Amino acid sequence: MRILVIGGSVFLGRAIVEEALRQGHEVTTFNRGRSGEDLPGVTAVRGDREVPADLEALAAAGEWDAVVDVCGFTPRVVADSARSLSGRAGTYAFISSVSAVSEWPAKRVDESSPLWDCSPDAGPDDGDYGALKAGCERAVERYFDGNALIMQPGLILGPWENVGRLPSWLRSIARGGRVLAPGHPDLPMQLIDARDIATFTLDQAAKGVNDRFLTTGPSGNSTYGRWLADCVEATGSNAELVWVEDRFLLDRGVETWTELPLWIPVSPEGAAAWEVSTGKAEAAGLRCRPVTETVRDTWDWLKDQDHAALEKRLPSWRRHGIAPDKEARILAEWDAR
Repeated sequence: MRILVIGGSVFLGRAIVEEALRQGHEVTTFNRGRSGEDLPGVTAVRGDREVPADLEALAAAGEWDAVVDVCGFTPRVVADSARSLSGRAGTYAFISSVSAVSEWPAKRVDESSPLWDCSPDAGPDDGDYGALKAGCERAVERYFDGNALIMQPGLILGPWENVGRLPSWLRSIARGGRVLAPGHPDLPMQLIDARDIATFTLDQAAKGVNDRFLTTGPSGNSTYGRWLADCVEATGSNAELVWVEDRFLLDRGVETWTELPLWIPVSPEGAAAWEVSTGKAEAAGLRCRPVTETVRDTWDWLKDQDHAALEKRLPSWRRHGIAPDKEARILAEWDAR
C-alpha cells in the first residue's frame, strides 16, 4: 500500500511507520520535524496541519491507499485534514482514545457505547481531551469521502513512549531500594503495546474497513503487582515494592495517573477502567503480545537513552513520577502507622 502517516516520528506513530515499512509499504510522513526524526525509508513532507497552505501542498503531493492520523486532538483541525485529503486516499484511519467514550471508566464499554457530545468543528477550548477526541472522530466521518477507520486505544505502552508512564516506573525501579507501589497488587489491568495497535490498524486499512474498534489488551492481561514485578525483573534492580493503600496515598495528596502512573484508586468513578470490551477487535484480528515482553523491550530501548534530552524534548515526561523526597516521606509515615 501507499500510506500517509500524519505524525509518524514518535511512539505510536513511529510504531505504525516501522511496521508499515517492515510489511513493504510505501510510506509518506507529514509532520513539522520537531518531535522526533523520521525513520529511514520514508518520504518526509514537512508542514503544519494547522497551516492551510501546508495542507494544500500535502494534498498535491500524491495519492495514498490509506491515511493514518496519529496526532489529531482538535476537531476543526482534523476536519481540515479530512477535507483536504478527501479524494486523495481510500481510507482515513484516525487514532482516537477510549476517553472519547462518555461512560468510561465508570462502566464497561464497547463500540456501541455513547461518545461525548462534541461538534466536528469544535475548537481547542470546547471540551477536555476525551470530548475533543469524540469530535475528531465525527470530523473524519463527516468530512472524509471514503472509509473512516476509527481506533479507540486504551492504555498504550511500549518502546519510544513519549508520555512517560512506563519509563517513569522503569527509571524509579532501576534505582533500587524501597519503591512506593500504590493500591492493590492483585488489581487486574488492561494494557496494550503500541506495536500491536500498529499491526492491527494497518491490517484493517489494507482490508478497506469502514468501522470503529476499541483497541486495548484483554482485561486482566496483567495486574499492578505483576507489571511492576516485570519492571524489577527487566531492570535487574534490587528494588523492594512497598504496597501502600489507596486512601493513605489520597490523604497525602498523591496525584493519580501522574505521580504514580497508571494508578487508579478503587472507586465507583473508575470501576471499569480496566474492563473495556475487546471482543470486536479480537474477532477482527487484534492480537496482543505479553505485557512482560513490552516491559522488557521498553527497558532495552530506554536504558541507553539520554534521559535529560528526552525530558527536555518531551514535556510529558517531567509530569510523571513522584518526587523522591515525597516518596520517602510517605513510606516513612506508612512504616510508622
